[in-house]
Amino acid sequence: MTVTLITGGNKGLGYETARQLVELGHKVYITARDEKLGRAAADRLGEGAHLLVMDVTDDASVADAAALLAKHEDRLDVLINNAGVTDGWAGAQDATGEDTRRVYDVNVFGIVRVTSAFLPLLRASDGAAIVNVSSGLGSFGIVTDPERFEHRWAVPVYASSKAAVAMLTVQYAKGLPGIRVNAADPGPTATDLTNNQAAQTVQEGAEPIVRLAALGAGAPTGTFSGRTGDIPW
Repeated sequence: MTVTLITGGNKGLGYETARQLVELGHKVYITARDEKLGRAAADRLGEGAHLLVMDVTDDASVADAAALLAKHEDRLDVLINNAGVTDGWAGAQDATGEDTRRVYDVNVFGIVRVTSAFLPLLRASDGAAIVNVSSGLGSFGIVTDPERFEHRWAVPVYASSKAAVAMLTVQYAKGLPGIRVNAADPGPTATDLTNNQAAQTVQEGAEPIVRLAALGAGAPTGTFSGRTGDIPW
């Protein structure tokens, strides 16, 4: 059975990814900062889903969660770094340093904290994989293409945080031999992050994340893809 951990798994894309992976037979651990909300989500997911209380912005919380998982599992096969926030989609004139610190603490530093803490369990797997949830707004190739809707957005804090996620993916893919590290672009998805205003359903948005999580040994590493295939960095 594949053991999978999903950060920010109590709602939105994280929850839907967990639901689909449970259906595929994964043993899924979701993380949430709020134990009550996380427990309710795990209960809705049913057998095969479990909760780890964890705040990706807190070193001690992440370390405690990794230690707890190690008491229950001898390995971690798939880590999905999904937890993410926005600054309210502030434009270039409204972005602040404090907004940037808060968003990066979750979207970027959170990935580093979690990856580092769970690396020993990942290395104990015969075919470990990391999936980082990025965004087309973090793709230089997409945001500079006038044909893409992302081209119309100027959201420096969120977009730059997701560009950093893309670079973390490339560097981890090079620096962690034996572990597949890929980035997923869910696309514009109706979740709390978008005030449920985007066109795609959460089921559709989870597709590229689930696909990368379900790839077996020998699959590529260092890729960036969405629902329709590879996308430019």
